Amino acid sequence: MRDLDDLFAALARSDFRRKFRLKGGDVEYLRDKGLPLVMLHAQDFIAKRLAPAVIPNDGQQTPMRGHPVFVAQHATACCCRGCLEKWHDIPPGRALTPEETQHVLATLERWLRKQAEPLPPPRQSGFEW
Repeated sequence: MRDLDDLFAALARSDFRRKFRLKGGDVEYLRDKGLPLVMLHAQDFIAKRLAPAVIPNDGQQTPMRGHPVFVAQHATACCCRGCLEKWHDIPPGRALTPEETQHVLATLERWLRKQAEPLPPPRQSGFEW
């Protein structure tokens, strides 16, 4: 598996990977739900869509939008087994090991944390006097 600092340096040099940013509803979702819950969703997505040895629609299983994790997967090349092989040195054709799954989740969390840095705190409900 690739070192995360090395990986993020390489991703920063990719015009395609660099263009991904959280916007609109994804920013609100991350702010409102919080990173811990979003990372629980990431665990579920990875377990079902990326970790199995055989993925029927590999290369097309990750939508480009609709959840902050989907955007993070494309930004960090954790979207399909081909990208995992190319960018993370994780071979396809077998289930991800627990260590590889943790690597993917750590990658996604690092990107999401960076995206969350400029977020304002959640809005307070009710009136402000």
